[in-house]
Amino acid sequence: MNHKNGKWASQILESRNSEWMWGVFHSLSLTADKKALKTEQAIRRLRILGFTKEDEAIQIVLERMCQCVSGKRKIDDYFEKKHDWPLFEKLMLSAWIRLFEPENEIAMGVAGQWAFIAERAFSSGKYNENDDIRAFCEQFGRKPKSVFETGFGMFYHVVLLQGVLSSATESLLLDYYISRPEGIYYIYDKCLGNLPEKFASRETSYYLAAVEALADYQQAREKLKFVAKWLIANRNENGKWDLGANVKDGVYFPLSDSWRKQEFRISDCTERISSLLQKITIME
Repeated sequence: MNHKNGKWASQILESRNSEWMWGVFHSLSLTADKKALKTEQAIRRLRILGFTKEDEAIQIVLERMCQCVSGKRKIDDYFEKKHDWPLFEKLMLSAWIRLFEPENEIAMGVAGQWAFIAERAFSSGKYNENDDIRAFCEQFGRKPKSVFETGFGMFYHVVLLQGVLSSATESLLLDYYISRPEGIYYIYDKCLGNLPEKFASRETSYYLAAVEALADYQQAREKLKFVAKWLIANRNENGKWDLGANVKDGVYFPLSDSWRKQEFRISDCTERISSLLQKITIME
C-alpha cells in the first residue's frame, strides 16, 4: 500500500521551495518538523510513503542529483570542510539515485568505484583496513582523509553497493554489517546481530531500518533468517504487529493520516513488517 495521497505527503510537497526541493540536501537526522526538512529527509519520507521515480516530485530531485554527480550543476551551496566534500556528495547522491533508480548509469559509475575498493578490502576473507586503504589510494589517487572514506560503515555504502559485488564479497559484506558493533551510520548505531530487547520500541523501528537497507541484497534471505524468525515470533494473537505509540517519529511512522485509533497504528506496523518479511523470509 502507498500513502501518496495522504496528509503527510501533502504537507511535504507543499513545503517545497522555488526549485521544487527542500533547502540544502544533506541531513539524515530525524525530525518530525516539516518546516525544517532538508531535501534528503523529504525524499526519504516520501519513499517510505510510497513515492517512486514515476512521481514528478521524485523525478525533479533525481534529475538534480544526476546533474550534480556528473558535474553539470551543484546540488546546493552546503559544504563540510572535514570531508572531501565533492567525493562524499557523489557517494551520497549516487546512493539515493540507486534507491529510486537502481540501474541509473551515472550512479552505477560511482558504485563501480566503491565496488572496486570493497572487493579488495574483503579479498582476504574478511574486512581488512589496510587492503581498504590501498584500494582507496589506487582508485582515488590519495590516502583516505576522513572516516567515511574507509570501513563501509555508512547507510550510503550499504545502498550503493547492492548488486555490484561478486557473490563472495557480498556474503562477506553482509556478515560484516551484521556483526559490526557500530551498526550502520545514520540509521542504527548498535550491532545488528543483537536483536532489540524490547520489541515494541523506537529502537526496533530503527533496527528495522537497518535491516531494510540490507534486505535487497541477493543473499539477504539467508543472512537475515534470524531477523525473520524474531519478527514472526512477535506477532500478536491476530497475526499482526504493534511497535507501540512511541515509534511515531515523523520519519518511519506514521503512514496512516492518524493514529488516534490503535487499529491504524497496528495496520501501519503490520504493513511495514510484512513488506520486510517478503524480502527476507525463506520459503520452505
